[in-house]
Amino acid sequence: MNIKNWLKKSIKILSYLDNPKYESEFLLSYVSGYPRSFILTSDKIKLSQKQYKHLNSLIYRRSLGEPMAYITKEKEFWSLSLYVSYDTLIPRPDTEVLVEQVISRITQKSASILDLGTGSGAIALALASTCSSWNIIGIDKSNKALEIARMNALKLNLRNVYFFFSDWFSHINKKFNIIVSNPPYISIKELKFLKKDIFFEPFDALISKNNGLSDIENIIKKASNYLFSEGWLLIEHGWRQKLKVQSLFKKYNFFNIKSYKDYGGNDRVTIGQKYNK
Repeated sequence: MNIKNWLKKSIKILSYLDNPKYESEFLLSYVSGYPRSFILTSDKIKLSQKQYKHLNSLIYRRSLGEPMAYITKEKEFWSLSLYVSYDTLIPRPDTEVLVEQVISRITQKSASILDLGTGSGAIALALASTCSSWNIIGIDKSNKALEIARMNALKLNLRNVYFFFSDWFSHINKKFNIIVSNPPYISIKELKFLKKDIFFEPFDALISKNNGLSDIENIIKKASNYLFSEGWLLIEHGWRQKLKVQSLFKKYNFFNIKSYKDYGGNDRVTIGQKYNK
């Protein structure tokens, strides 16, 4: 089968997706090693039987709804190419808003930052790449996720970020200028409304009890013990959770409470500051 015929067939298989042509060309580029721009203009590409077989298996996986990031084992975040696996959430562009808000809150040359539930290390690594004098710790209760985060740090040659095991604050014994987290915030009831590709991601990194607020409240409740005076806590949450998250910040004595929208215009990040004691 030549490339053009294969593309027609794969586009038809992926026709339920928003952009099946782009996805087919992307996978062809991924397997062949040729840039997509070359694929679009050349009829001279030849693939081996092994490559065709590999391509067809990838198209089949994508047709089942498996996210492209898991198929290629790679996702870009903050202009960083990150390795991802089934043990980590796929970093979303909207989480970059969280990174932006952390950066805007750092006024000193050196800062200590804790990333709770780091997963692939996306937030911690984005911050580490922004300023080498910041000291960043990323924690997770998944040892497999921590392996991925450490691999990404090594790949990116970032030496001001460290990853270790902790179930939220269970193994933390110091204070920070900033604590940041993208915790689980989806409720069980919301699952039926989500796209099927999310079911490939680790459930314990997505689902939280108490209508998606259990982990968020746990973090807000304990964070003051691990923040310096006037330190900041920044949390990503669901687009309908802003008012409830703001009330939790107030309940646990934070001030300067503000919320920010993601790139789609949805309420996504809420922050608060610890009182000076």
